[in-house]
Amino acid sequence: MAELCRTDSSLAALDEEVLWEMLEDHRCRIVCSIFPSRLTPYLRQAKVLGQLDEEEVLHGPRFTNTAMRVGHLLDLLKTRGKNGALALLESLKFHNPDVYTLVTGLRPAVDFSSFSGLMETSKLTECLAGAISSLQEELSQEKGQKEALLQQSRRLQERLEQAEARERSLRQLEAEHGRMQREVSARFHEVLKLKDEMLGLSLHYSNALQEKELATTRCRSLQEELYLMKQELQREKMSSSCERESRERSLKMASGLEPEDEELSRLKEENERLRSLTFSLAEKDILEQNLDEALESRQELVDRIHSLRERAVAAERQRKQYWEEKEQTLLQFQKTQVDCEIYKERLGALQSHVVELQKERDQAYLARDGAQVEISQSLTEKDALRRKVFELTDQVCRLRQQLQAKSLPPGPKQEAGPREPCPKGKQRLTRTFALCPRDDGSPSELCSDLSATSSRELVDSFRSSSPVPPSQQSLYKRAAEDFREDPWSFSSCPEILEVDQGSCLGAKVDDADLDYEIVDQADLPESENSLQPSSGDPCLSASSVPVRRRLARKILSQVTVLAFQGDALLEQISVIGGNLTGIFIHRVTPGSAADQMALRPGTQITMVETEPLSKVVLEGMTLERAVRLLQRVNGFCCLSVKVNMEGYKKLVQDMEAKVATSGDSFYIRVNLAMEGRAEGELQVHCNDVLHITDTLFQGGSCWHAHRVSPQCTKGTEHGAVPNYTRAQQLLIGLIQDMAHQSTIARKQPSGGARKLVRIVSVDRTKATPLWSSFDGGQLDPSWAEEPPTMGFWAESCFTLVPYTLVHPRRPSQARPVLFVPGVVGEILIKKLCLLHGFKRCLAEYLSQEEYDTSCQRGDIIQEREAPGGHYCVTRRAVESLMEKNTHALLDVRLDSICVLHKMEVFPIIIHVSINEKVAKKFKKALQRLGTTEDQLLEAARQEEGELDKAPCLYSSLAPDSWSDLDALLGCVRLAIADEQKTVVWTEQSPH
Repeated sequence: MAELCRTDSSLAALDEEVLWEMLEDHRCRIVCSIFPSRLTPYLRQAKVLGQLDEEEVLHGPRFTNTAMRVGHLLDLLKTRGKNGALALLESLKFHNPDVYTLVTGLRPAVDFSSFSGLMETSKLTECLAGAISSLQEELSQEKGQKEALLQQSRRLQERLEQAEARERSLRQLEAEHGRMQREVSARFHEVLKLKDEMLGLSLHYSNALQEKELATTRCRSLQEELYLMKQELQREKMSSSCERESRERSLKMASGLEPEDEELSRLKEENERLRSLTFSLAEKDILEQNLDEALESRQELVDRIHSLRERAVAAERQRKQYWEEKEQTLLQFQKTQVDCEIYKERLGALQSHVVELQKERDQAYLARDGAQVEISQSLTEKDALRRKVFELTDQVCRLRQQLQAKSLPPGPKQEAGPREPCPKGKQRLTRTFALCPRDDGSPSELCSDLSATSSRELVDSFRSSSPVPPSQQSLYKRAAEDFREDPWSFSSCPEILEVDQGSCLGAKVDDADLDYEIVDQADLPESENSLQPSSGDPCLSASSVPVRRRLARKILSQVTVLAFQGDALLEQISVIGGNLTGIFIHRVTPGSAADQMALRPGTQITMVETEPLSKVVLEGMTLERAVRLLQRVNGFCCLSVKVNMEGYKKLVQDMEAKVATSGDSFYIRVNLAMEGRAEGELQVHCNDVLHITDTLFQGGSCWHAHRVSPQCTKGTEHGAVPNYTRAQQLLIGLIQDMAHQSTIARKQPSGGARKLVRIVSVDRTKATPLWSSFDGGQLDPSWAEEPPTMGFWAESCFTLVPYTLVHPRRPSQARPVLFVPGVVGEILIKKLCLLHGFKRCLAEYLSQEEYDTSCQRGDIIQEREAPGGHYCVTRRAVESLMEKNTHALLDVRLDSICVLHKMEVFPIIIHVSINEKVAKKFKKALQRLGTTEDQLLEAARQEEGELDKAPCLYSSLAPDSWSDLDALLGCVRLAIADEQKTVVWTEQSPH
């Protein structure tokens, strides 16, 4: 502020020419930026512009636009000299701070002590200036908030656009994949059709060849038979002709005649026989040619069969290639579909986040408007109260002057002179002090009078939070209490009032923390009226006695210890609340010891102490536990209390509005299955997470609970569940029933029916079940509940835990993955490492120095010794993969889960249920690892027993949910994606 004042004064020290030179240099910007109607009121008040000048500037017909009016205004102010320049700069500071900064180079801030003096600084001007400055500050804040929200909305819009672009690309990929799949299927069907046609043709062709061969052989046999028949026929003809010739010759010889015509006929017949012989030879040649042609056609058909077989082999090879491409395309499509679902979920989360941000912004706007309204109302009330205080102060001053004038005897004037009247300005507020008895009074009489007065008290303002000052009876009561505690401390009080004669009434005391009050004689009882001052000071008269007040204690947030006789304490008071809000007193029995100790509704009890028991802290304790502890208080006790009216009123309002039934709020993990047989009871399964909201539901034997969904902490179904003691008895009975049923106890199929019991035990000598997780202090053993005396559990130091306290966690990064059993995990890790988003977390070799350093920091998850060092899975390796948004595949034991939780690393546990049928599916993979099926079953049974001790929930895959290793891999990926979205419920170790 000093720098600002110096800078503003430096402007006033400049010459007229320098100021107007600064303004003329930026005349164009001034003419284009400002409005003369905003500046003329201030310039008129600064008396550098007259009314006629203002009318000429604003309404002159010569000026047709704003620039001409501003230019004429500058010319008029230039005629006023230096005052005109200063007044113009001051008006620019209010209305155009950017132009003011451009001209002067100074920060435009308002300081009422740095005005140029051209105008009279009145209260109205100061208020206007203050209002303008506050509006400018609010405007700058609103602009900053608007810019921040705009930037945030831009970032979210960019992320939304990126997500939409990814979604569009995925849709394009999906469409392309569908098209390719359709083409592959169409080509595959075409190939199958061609193959079928080729097979039909080959079969038809083979049948035709066989028929042709049969026809050819039959034709050959027929031709041979025909040829033989022809030969025989020719021989018969020749023999018959020879016989006929010989017969004719014999006849001719006998007759002796041989005519020429007969010889001629004979020659003709012989000629015909020769022709028939010639025709048979030509036919033979034709048959040979046909045979050669048949052989050639057969060779062509054989060559064609070979070519068709080669084409069939090529088609089969191409079919296999298309089948492999189809499998790869289907796998890529499943992966793309999973990525698309993930992106859709992320997009939905971003949209919900944007909606939440908008709601928060609207709520912030509403809260700001409400706060501004409340502030304005409070300021108005404050001003009214302040005016009343000033008026009352003036009345008190006048009354004291009148009282002084009446009480002082006539005499010479005192040295200090008459007392000046009280100033009418703002009075300094000081502490009030309690009434103190006088030194010369009788202690017994004062005690009796004050006791009688306190019995007539109607309004008790002890530890009052009301702004009204304490009543006169309350002051007497406080004095009587102090007097009873130490009756002789008042006689030796060193702070005896010593007042000068001139300043005994209404004068200031040197000590700023002490104040004195004049008590009128009419307000005191008769015993007080009889008390006279020991000195002859005229200021200490019988009618006005100055008394000393003690400091008033403000204990709204301080803890006060009250000791009293607390016989049957819960009959004197009733309490409400719980572990979330604290334990509050709700009602107080009138006339009881608690009422006499001024315990009132709204008082919070933080600790209880009674002999011979130790202290018990009630903060963070449930209502059921607190009521049981307070029921045991029966005698002298000490209560540590504090006033917390805000928390009490909020709790009462929530209970009246049925938003809550108590102040309890915590989450538990159920370790047994319970059937809701009665009406209103909630049916729960083992490993369910419940939100407990009332531990004294239905008379205290039940708790009111909400079943929590895996994705959030909000409750879905609600109802009553047994309290801790009843649930423990049900757990023991259920275990005994299971022990009698040998078939269930000895052999329960893995992954079959729902789990009935989760065995979790805790040492009773070290901690109280469930409550030790959030109980503030160590309870005394005598305050603990009696242990159950059922069966063999009574002699053991360990007790079963039906409910385990859990806390919700929401990791933002990719969580590590742990598989159970470990043998199956080794098989799955090798396959998952080939996929995107998964990587195996390898063990690092650490030297002895590095190992010692990591042990001191607690960064080692699991270790095994090696020559000269150690192989360890470290926190650094896991976190490096998490920072890359990659799931770290862990090959560690189950006892390492607690170590990871201490490091704020919450792994995903995938349990693969194993039975004999499932073990056969891993036969080949187990052979590569050198493990048998029996070893896998034994390891699965052992690790399933250790899995119950895990301090968090896990995901289990049933045997019938997958058929082979590829299907199991898909189920594991879906389970990991689902677990990444859910809330992690972690429990503290009960050991």
